[in-house]
Amino acid sequence: MTVSGMAQRLFPRRGAGAAAAALPPPPGGRLQGLLDRVIASSSAIATDPVLDVRDFPWTARLREQWRDVRAEALTPTRIDDAAPAFYLSGTDARSAAVRALPLWQGGCPIDVNLARFPMTARALNQVPGLIGAAFSWLAPGVHLAGRRGISKGLVTCHLGLIVPTDGDVRMRLGGRILRWAEGETLIFDDTCRHEIWNETGGDRMVLALQFERPLRRRGRWIAAIAMRIAQRAAVAQTGIVDDQRRRDA
Repeated sequence: MTVSGMAQRLFPRRGAGAAAAALPPPPGGRLQGLLDRVIASSSAIATDPVLDVRDFPWTARLREQWRDVRAEALTPTRIDDAAPAFYLSGTDARSAAVRALPLWQGGCPIDVNLARFPMTARALNQVPGLIGAAFSWLAPGVHLAGRRGISKGLVTCHLGLIVPTDGDVRMRLGGRILRWAEGETLIFDDTCRHEIWNETGGDRMVLALQFERPLRRRGRWIAAIAMRIAQRAAVAQTGIVDDQRRRDA
């Protein structure tokens, strides 16, 4: 059984909003640290902050098709359809500095969006254990302060689509500095504290994916628990943001 399937079995969803956030804020604190340590001890792959793309053969298909994926994402009006990615920016719910067009959430495809990106949809269908996917834009001049992801049960993959070269766009992950490249995949553990800068004059765009970490049985159960805790925290956070937006309107 997959982690997302276990999560549904352990904690049945109540209402349609339970899976609304593709990348909800982490539960944080000692509980998250405990869960992540158990998950890491059950990992069937390396637990390094940055992972070798050769250990994930399906990434080759993404790299082969990156130009087609980018062409679909850049079809006129597509970026205008992208909503502010509050779950990434975290500082100002009205900011459009980080925008995302979701394609896959909570382990399920968003068919109304995927229908507009058929080649991207086919590429995503080849990703085992896919939980979330989105086209993600980072505006020029943006600095995203240090943060960490929701669970070590998830692994993040970025496919570089647009990487400006008139400056520096980078991510500090743990003690390493990483940079995106067009047509290349970057796979990392976002539970390691990371910080992002776009010190260029243009948008950085990636196809951002999160997929289930391959785990032994005990780790799958713990990862399912961590996911449901994070989903419930996301629902609560969404309510706080909505209340703030209503007050500011």
